[in-house]
Amino acid sequence: MKRKSLYYLVLTALLAALTAALTMLPVMKLPNGGSVHLGDLFVLLAGCLLPTPYAMAAAAIGGGLADLFSTGGQPWIPATILIKPIVAGLMSAKGPRLLTRRNALMALPYAAVTLAGYGFYELLLVALGLFADERVGTAILAASVSLNALQVIVSALLFFALAAALDRIGFKQKLMRWEGRG
Repeated sequence: MKRKSLYYLVLTALLAALTAALTMLPVMKLPNGGSVHLGDLFVLLAGCLLPTPYAMAAAAIGGGLADLFSTGGQPWIPATILIKPIVAGLMSAKGPRLLTRRNALMALPYAAVTLAGYGFYELLLVALGLFADERVGTAILAASVSLNALQVIVSALLFFALAAALDRIGFKQKLMRWEGRG
């Protein structure tokens, strides 16, 4: 295996582990059963640090493992392993900076993909009868999407702050110097 491929595999594994661990460690529990967590922050960072296939793998593996090992998260695994890689794929790893105009603008498609994806998946679970009757109804779905929007907003704002801070210290350039070392 080439050193560059090994480097990307190790970085992918690290970002997948951080995504999983920080998704399972909620900052705030939400009434819809979800939570505000830091996992999406690392999905976005993976998209900025890794070539797209590696970033998508880190997002799918990290998010999927978080759902697998979270209480009540298992029904969400299929949605997560489809939605999180799309989110990571929206970001660009090109260039020396994490917070670029392009990556900042991707906050809107990130929100759209996440909210629509999980909203439609929740509708599917309701239609299949996998949720209790009290969850059925457009008001419940609207509340769930609104609460999921809180997660998206917090993650995007934290990404902007962390990416700006990491760019100030030249984090990406320093990290990528290791890419060619042997």
